[in-house]
Amino acid sequence: MSNVTPAHADELDSGAAELSVALSNTQKQQLLAYLQLLIKWNKAYNLTAVRNPDEMVSRHLLDSLSVVPYVAEGGERWLDVGSGGGMPGIPLAILFPERAFTLLDSNGKKTRFLTQVKLELQLANLEVIHSRVEQYRPERPFDGITSRAFSSLADFTSWTRHLGDDDTRWLAMKGVQPDDELQALPDDFSLRSCEVLKVPGCQGQRHLLILRRTS
Repeated sequence: MSNVTPAHADELDSGAAELSVALSNTQKQQLLAYLQLLIKWNKAYNLTAVRNPDEMVSRHLLDSLSVVPYVAEGGERWLDVGSGGGMPGIPLAILFPERAFTLLDSNGKKTRFLTQVKLELQLANLEVIHSRVEQYRPERPFDGITSRAFSSLADFTSWTRHLGDDDTRWLAMKGVQPDDELQALPDDFSLRSCEVLKVPGCQGQRHLLILRRTS
């Protein structure tokens, strides 16, 4: 792991402890291996605007782990929309090996990277889909749908409405609380809660908006 240092491993350990997320040794090694792949592929594939490996632990790994308690509340089948470099889908798939995660992106370079991560980390619970979200038609609704800096809440809910039902939870990871976006939510969606996320090492505000469909 030429680009991943003991300091990165220590930051992951301390950050996960601060988030009260218990990592097995295998999960820790998988997360660091994912970080190594992200650093390597980012040079050619432009997977993330974060170029400095020293920032990636907090801004990618720990940021993704910050939603673990809300995913833990339930749901066997999860979709990560506009997954890009795999956040939060890959860390969540590592943390919840008993659940199924589908990572969807319309960018072929990014889905090639995600497929490589699946193979190298041997994530049997991970499926990678190269498609526009509007055109994706799974066999049945997902229990949970996540997005991280994917789009406005109105677009996120409108584009994924057909992928969930009244039992589905939509988890949108945002920076500052997006009050304007909440005002523009479609009539058949409602905000169930807005959670402040305290991400170790991240200076800016982070929020998680949990949405449900309303019949």
